[in-house]
Amino acid sequence: MTSLDKTRTDRPSQEWAALPSEGPYAARIGSALITLVEPHVGHEAAYNRWYEDDHYISGAMAFPWVFAGRRWVATRELQLLRSPEVSPVADPVTAGCYLSTYWLVEGRYKEQFYWAASTNNRLNADGRGFDEHRTHVFTNFQYYNGATYRDGDTGPRDIHALDLPYDGLVMEVVDADEGVERDDLDAWLVAEYLPSVTTGQVAMSLRWEPIPMPVRKGEGVKVLDTPDLDRRLTLLHFLDTDPRECWADHFAPNADRLAAGGLGSIVLSAPFIPTLPGTETYVDQLR
Repeated sequence: MTSLDKTRTDRPSQEWAALPSEGPYAARIGSALITLVEPHVGHEAAYNRWYEDDHYISGAMAFPWVFAGRRWVATRELQLLRSPEVSPVADPVTAGCYLSTYWLVEGRYKEQFYWAASTNNRLNADGRGFDEHRTHVFTNFQYYNGATYRDGDTGPRDIHALDLPYDGLVMEVVDADEGVERDDLDAWLVAEYLPSVTTGQVAMSLRWEPIPMPVRKGEGVKVLDTPDLDRRLTLLHFLDTDPRECWADHFAPNADRLAAGGLGSIVLSAPFIPTLPGTETYVDQLR
């Protein structure tokens, strides 16, 4: 135990015993926090250390109902692969060096959101927010819509995605066209689009539906929803290789392929590689 643990003689409130004794607790993904952030120029190294050494733990992984997390980075070379040139999600499209992904237990989104908001209020009051030197590009809790697996029932499951040593991640943000229901677009992605994407070096593709912030900016959150959130879906593709190895053949054509379906369009396609926690690896390759 730490010295703080050893000096505590008070008995925790009975609420802590009641908290895990009721409500959902299955080993299933119900939602995620997906957050794309741009550290301001000149503060990249400080941001990386703050996030890994403090915020990743105190602002996420130490929370109840968060059972997996992983950080990803886009070097300048990876940023320049992004499309489209003008994106309603990232302006400019290269914005957002770091992507963090966290899985939440099914049925616990609202509890998790308000726990996070309360914790962030405390962190900010204690000067542990780093808000003046970072910008949220695309940050939302998102409901989980399901998985497409390359290897069917023989491969790893969605719950393992953030624990496996995947070499790359591609995030595709897709908007339904005007007059198209998001559920119809999601069904088309499952039936027509993802079977041709989740092949080769793509081990699994997970689908997400962004959730509008349930509180206003300032009430424990410092993030604004992006426009057209009710039309949006997020795809996370987990790769067995560096995305640069398969980008030209496997991902660059996807905007045309999706548009040809007549239901939606890719509004951000962005490749990442995993960070190496506790190090400054890739920090000098962001600009």
